[in-house]
Amino acid sequence: MNFQSQKSLLHIRSKKLALLLFICVNAAWVQAQEITSPNKNLSLKFELKEGGVPSYQLSYKQKAVIKPSSLGLELQNLPSFLDGFTVTNTAQSSVDDSWNPVLGEEKTIRNNYNELVVTLAQAKNNNRYIRIRFRLFNDGLGFRYEFPKQNDLNYFVIKEERTEFNLAGNHKIFWIPGDYDTNEYAYTTSKISEVPSLMKKATIEINSQWPIKELAVQTPSMMKSDDGLYINIHEAGLINYPAMYLEVDAVNYKMRSHLAPDAVGAKGYMQTDAQSPWRTIVVSDKATEILASKLILNLNEPTSYKDVSWIKPVKYIGIWWEYFVAGKSTWAFGKETNVKLTDDFTKLTPNGKHGATTERAKEYIDFASKNGFDAILIEGWNIGWEDWINNWKEEVFDYVTAYPDFDVKAVHEYAASKGVKIIMHHETSGSATNYERRLDRAFQFMNDNGYDAVKTGYVGKIIPRGEHHDGQWMVNHYINVAKRAADYKIMINSHEAVRPTGLNRTFPNWIAQESARGTEFESMGGLAPDHTTILPFTRLMGGPMDYTPGIFQTDLSYYGTGSTQRVNTTLAKQLAYYVTMYSPLQMAADIPGNYERFPDAFQFIKDVAVDWDNSYILEAEPGDYITIARKAKGKNEWFIGGITDENARTANITFDYLPAEKKFIATIYADTKDANWNENPQKYTVTKVVVTSKTILKQYLAPGGGVAISIKEGNAAELKGLKKL
Repeated sequence: MNFQSQKSLLHIRSKKLALLLFICVNAAWVQAQEITSPNKNLSLKFELKEGGVPSYQLSYKQKAVIKPSSLGLELQNLPSFLDGFTVTNTAQSSVDDSWNPVLGEEKTIRNNYNELVVTLAQAKNNNRYIRIRFRLFNDGLGFRYEFPKQNDLNYFVIKEERTEFNLAGNHKIFWIPGDYDTNEYAYTTSKISEVPSLMKKATIEINSQWPIKELAVQTPSMMKSDDGLYINIHEAGLINYPAMYLEVDAVNYKMRSHLAPDAVGAKGYMQTDAQSPWRTIVVSDKATEILASKLILNLNEPTSYKDVSWIKPVKYIGIWWEYFVAGKSTWAFGKETNVKLTDDFTKLTPNGKHGATTERAKEYIDFASKNGFDAILIEGWNIGWEDWINNWKEEVFDYVTAYPDFDVKAVHEYAASKGVKIIMHHETSGSATNYERRLDRAFQFMNDNGYDAVKTGYVGKIIPRGEHHDGQWMVNHYINVAKRAADYKIMINSHEAVRPTGLNRTFPNWIAQESARGTEFESMGGLAPDHTTILPFTRLMGGPMDYTPGIFQTDLSYYGTGSTQRVNTTLAKQLAYYVTMYSPLQMAADIPGNYERFPDAFQFIKDVAVDWDNSYILEAEPGDYITIARKAKGKNEWFIGGITDENARTANITFDYLPAEKKFIATIYADTKDANWNENPQKYTVTKVVVTSKTILKQYLAPGGGVAISIKEGNAAELKGLKKL
């Protein structure tokens, strides 16, 4: 071969090598994609690992948040979506807009993210394909699986979702045990590595529980790394899918999705087009930014309701707490313990302690009217309470028939004459089938009698028997109730339901939920002083909570019924909850007579708003303290709440969100120096001072205590003589 021939051959080989390198580089580019958040702090990388396994990783300011973690789903009836994938398409886009919630912590919410959509095909399965959609916000990541309609994918059954969260270290974690039927556990704070040894102690006995056999915790899961990152894992837009828990690998600090099963062990029945809920990871090096995040709301769909004018914030009282105060009164009317809906309840033997009587309701209506409350909740008005719990009974309530001592029409007319609404109560005792059969009649009954809001309850094991509170069937039930209620212009407050995932954006009449260990447990073993410094970082990440605060008589031995239980807060901390525990539905939960004993403190509950233009997270540390300021919707009024755990603390309160160059009157409701959650809990002071946007307040909080502040504009006469802070 001559020199010229050798040169030509080398040239051909070099062109082939260059083409091969281009193909390899291009293939690598297709198989691996990276996007950053709009502010560049967060970085997401997606790639296919060996064997065509989808994988993602997430970093914040160059710190690893999620190390390479696999994605996919295992199916029952078809080959799984776990491996064998190739990337057939990628698309990137950006969104920066805003929207106004019907009710909320902010009047306007910014929705700003960069998106990556990856289409993955499986050649071994006739190029069956799925999409994974990633949205990277400044405050975190949301991603979901999408299953487009196609010839080779119509119906499928999920055996398990295999989404991994490979954490970067042995983080501190605030957790409750994974359970298919309840969220009402007390929180445990530990390292991830300590979860196995603490699980048995954490799994306390609760009515209708089903702890997961695998080592698992519930979401929202709040963590803090040793290098100062706050990480919150949850989900958004839970529709037609079971709730997600997190299996814990406590040795390697890995978590993996675990879905609630149905009665036959399947995790979800899907028909294309379909998608999973969003898996969410909220991240920051500031705890305050975790609480300020609106990522979960932003990932939910806007409401399709054409008219939302009937959806209103509500401040209410109720015939409720007296049932928990050691037998002061009862839901049930009769002494009998075996009743049927077909029985003649006028022939029952009255137990003498029935709470929901016409007379009692009128007393509460008078109190609500006198003190400016919107509504009263009346529990125990309807027949069936004599044997409603722990019998797995289907025909337990009918939702339209009152006890003999409760006159529905008279109570409605009396409430209307006083300008007070009545909140209906629909306890199902877990019998969702019974409730669905009676739903339209129950809602029509509400319309006919002037009720525009209902508290639903799901205490007990679910019917259909074998289903769980958090399974796909019940997830769809809760949504069906909210949608059907909207047809009747009724607002829903659900208790014992699956934890929220931001669906109050899509179904804004679903205004609040319980779905966690709330105030009622203060009468049943108590809540640790740090409980409410954790809840905003966990349960409330998904949506507003009907926590039912406002208990002034914290020592329950006061009632002389033999109870030695106490509410583990100071009175001032109970006031602060109206700001720190967000909900557009807020209850003054104590018995009215207790408010009359402390009229100066009660004034804060009467004044505080429940719907907001702006919220300012002033300081926060999960498990330790939270201080929040909020501006009332459409008013020049601000309210501040600060709480601490079992430790005394100085809250650092700024006022720079107030309009400049103006003076305001601040009324401060504070713990005294000798107050304590278990000694002198009712010791507080009420002080009026002048504040401006430049004011800085260092306020003492007692152990288990708090501070509440109301701020309003004042004229010269009102400001005169007040001390400037």
